Amino acid sequence: MKRSFRPFRSVRARTALFATAVVALALVVAGTAVVWALRGNLVSQADLQAEVTARDIASQIAVGTPYDKLELPDGDGSPVQVVDPHRRVRAVGEGLQAITVTSATAVTPVAAPAPAATAPRSSDDDHDDDRDDDNDDRNDDNDDRDDHENGDSDDNDDNDGDDDSGSIPGRGEVSGDVDHMTGRATVNGRTADYRFAAVRATSPFGETATVYAGAPLATEQRAVRTVVTAMLIGLPLLLAVVAGVTWLTTRRALRPVEDIRAELSAITASSDLARRVPEPDSHDEIARLAATTNRTLAALEASVEQQRRFVADASHELRSPIASLRTQLEVAAAHPELLDLEGAVQDTVRLQDLAADLLLLARLDAGEQPQAVPLDLDDLVREEAARRADALPVRVTLETPVRVDGSRSRLARVLRNLLDNAQRHATGSVTVTLHTEGTTAVLRVADDGPGVPVAERERIFERFVRLDDARTRDDGGAGLGLAIVRDVVRRHGGDITVGDAPGGGALFEVRLPLSEDHRARESAGPVVRPEGRTGDEPKAGRRRD
Repeated sequence: MKRSFRPFRSVRARTALFATAVVALALVVAGTAVVWALRGNLVSQADLQAEVTARDIASQIAVGTPYDKLELPDGDGSPVQVVDPHRRVRAVGEGLQAITVTSATAVTPVAAPAPAATAPRSSDDDHDDDRDDDNDDRNDDNDDRDDHENGDSDDNDDNDGDDDSGSIPGRGEVSGDVDHMTGRATVNGRTADYRFAAVRATSPFGETATVYAGAPLATEQRAVRTVVTAMLIGLPLLLAVVAGVTWLTTRRALRPVEDIRAELSAITASSDLARRVPEPDSHDEIARLAATTNRTLAALEASVEQQRRFVADASHELRSPIASLRTQLEVAAAHPELLDLEGAVQDTVRLQDLAADLLLLARLDAGEQPQAVPLDLDDLVREEAARRADALPVRVTLETPVRVDGSRSRLARVLRNLLDNAQRHATGSVTVTLHTEGTTAVLRVADDGPGVPVAERERIFERFVRLDDARTRDDGGAGLGLAIVRDVVRRHGGDITVGDAPGGGALFEVRLPLSEDHRARESAGPVVRPEGRTGDEPKAGRRRD
């Protein structure tokens, strides 16, 4: 079946897209910051240039140079306008044809009246002269005001009107304040944007004028356009490079993952669990993933192999009693007088026990958890020991009470299997002890038999394992008893070990966690069982057939 191509389901595609988006965002932010910084720097330079020109002209006014004698820029494209407090234009630069932003939009100078005296006058006289000039030129002032109201004045409200922003300098002085604004002007037939500086100056005769001088913004605009154009051209190319490099790098980084996936797919198709995925030498997360995968495959292979052996051994163990039973039945059918009824019953019981063991192991392998209820483990030990009164004697030493959480039937199965194993190998006696150590119940089952060799102490808990010199199929089981004991004990949160008994033989030790009820009663003080039993003598009980 052909797979449809879905690029955004690929890790490489998503990584490349994400990296490209991040780089694009970073470049846009950085580019915007660069453009603003460049523009601000160039505007500052234009401000400085305009301020120098304005202060130079203002200095001429401060020393008493008449307006028509002012040295203004000669046709260099820098607009200049000198305006008095009544918005009358007193001087303009050469070639100026139109101007905005300033307090007066006129570009034709108005002749100033000759001063009455050359000596400085008092401030009161200055105010009188200003009042007279205001009355003489009221019409001109009204015309200029009309022009201002019709939108011909500057676009900056802080610098139009009566030019009352900033401080008024004294006679023969230039104001230390300067106002900057952006506007348009037409010089020698060319209209462009300018950065204007407004500086006030007062002549020795007490007349205050505002000098507007502009510096062109063409350099700033060309530089910004150049930078923006370069960014618009370079940004896509850079993003394409980032996307390509990210794609190739991610592809190379994920190549081991693809090799692992391909090998796992081949293992799944072939069911050959002996194969392993390749482990790269990078010692990174992918290498650790490959190592973990190989460990998982090894564990799975061991589990499958164990399952195969289990099935083979189970088939072999089942085949023997079934074949024996069939043989006896066939003989009985042909010769009723030769029927071995006792042997047939024994084979049937053996077959029934083996089937029960296999069913229990299957449930344990399936993860079935025991139904945990509080139970008295000491009582359970007494009952199981009492059922063996006619067999090899069992000496029981118990600490009462000992309560654990678990399944009564499962823990009884543990005791039966341990006692069966001990009585099968003991030569004279079996000893069972039960006591507590901290929060743990400790059950020990010892016999005086040959014991278990150290090399076999782990192997005897495997399924269908019988030591060569320990038992035969006729006088022993199928090799499932101790495997069931270990699985049941571990399902109850405990563990089992085997060692040497003090008097020789094997010692099996089972450790189970005490129940919460037992711990609570111990914390409250010593507990005495109401019956007053010490546990030294086993109770009588019904024998299990």
